[in-house]
Amino acid sequence: MDRFIDRRLTTWAKKTNRKPIILRGARQVGKTFSIRHLGAKFESAVEINFERSPQFSTVFERDLDPGRIVRELQLAIGQPIVPGKTLLFFDEIQEAPRAILSLRYFYEEMPDLHVIAAGSLLEFQIAQIGMPVGRVEFAYLYPMSFIEFLWAYEERVLAEQLTTVVPTGPLPEIVHNKLIGLVAEYLTVGGMPEAVKIWLETHRLGDCLEVHHSILESYRQDFIKYARVHQVKYVEHVFGEVPRLVGQKIKFSNFSGDFRSRELRPAIELLIKGCLFNPILHSAANGIPLGAEVNHRKFKLIFVDIGLMQTLLGNNTAAWVLDTQASFVNRGTVVEAFVGQELLSYAPQNRKNNLYYWHREARSSNAEVDYVTAIDQRVIPIEVKSGSIGKNKSLDIFLKTKDNSPYGVLISPRNFIRKEKQFCLPIYHTYAAGNFLLSRSAGTGPGV
Repeated sequence: MDRFIDRRLTTWAKKTNRKPIILRGARQVGKTFSIRHLGAKFESAVEINFERSPQFSTVFERDLDPGRIVRELQLAIGQPIVPGKTLLFFDEIQEAPRAILSLRYFYEEMPDLHVIAAGSLLEFQIAQIGMPVGRVEFAYLYPMSFIEFLWAYEERVLAEQLTTVVPTGPLPEIVHNKLIGLVAEYLTVGGMPEAVKIWLETHRLGDCLEVHHSILESYRQDFIKYARVHQVKYVEHVFGEVPRLVGQKIKFSNFSGDFRSRELRPAIELLIKGCLFNPILHSAANGIPLGAEVNHRKFKLIFVDIGLMQTLLGNNTAAWVLDTQASFVNRGTVVEAFVGQELLSYAPQNRKNNLYYWHREARSSNAEVDYVTAIDQRVIPIEVKSGSIGKNKSLDIFLKTKDNSPYGVLISPRNFIRKEKQFCLPIYHTYAAGNFLLSRSAGTGPGV
């Protein structure tokens, strides 16, 4: 299955001033698959999995000399490692902290060798041992986006339409309905690659649910790896509760059970660091960068994947396909989480990206915008509606009070509509909301 990350990795492999690169993200989002896909383009690829074969970590204990490490690895695996011809892949590298440290020396002393690494709980290990600034590159991977889902479905013409053509008017109704149907399938299955693969092979939801439950259980088994023994029960509780609270500002009083904020807050922080939750931070959104005006006491959370989220909640996900229109109307929080997941998927992959929202609490004019993003040094508000569009009071207030916001975006299941300062995008066009396609149409983006 093709992924956007493939382009990033191919570009990295061709660079002359290349550094070792670490692919980061939650477990089972497709990191290993994408790296193996890259390895197929080399004359040879060597894969060392430190979780499956922990004995390889002893190679790094003596010292961090890349020449010696490569020689010993060659002897251990019986395969040559040739700079310029071999891709050396360290998988689950969080299990070998000294292997992480060795990456800087590969850059300094063996720059011609392509070295790539991946891991699922890297954030915890990196926080302990550090990472040499300027010696290692990073790339971040999330579950499959809707565009990648279309690629997997061999709907490349539709994918190209959504990623290259500036939206200026509604699509033909037959095309719109087809895309809404495909979005409904994506909302049924989610973006975890194994679940998507099973769905495309069998179209049996039960098979997808088995995959979901297996992934969720693997996440639970990881809790003990990064939470202290006394914290595990809080992490487990938060893990099960947050999907119910998606779309809401997090208030610890809304969590079930007799728990205190000082017990739950660290659990949330651990799950964010483990890439299982993505925070949506409150920003005043007066300018760029959005993170400069964050209120850390106000935040929302979305789960790593909408398919996993719904399985954890016990939702009847088949309803997305069986009664698509009613599901859109009744499951607005899922649609809102989908848009957040999409925005993360299409953001630059070389850095950790944050999601932001805006909320003005005033007695006479309370207003909230689901997401705000930065495009071409402008602040762009994004509102999500799962039912009828109607009036958009919050979006109107935002645009009237923010000088650096030339237009706003409303995402819904409806076909494209252009208003004076608003683009009403169909949900399948979320890609356009997070990049320069709309800004070109609005006359504010690059090349205008």
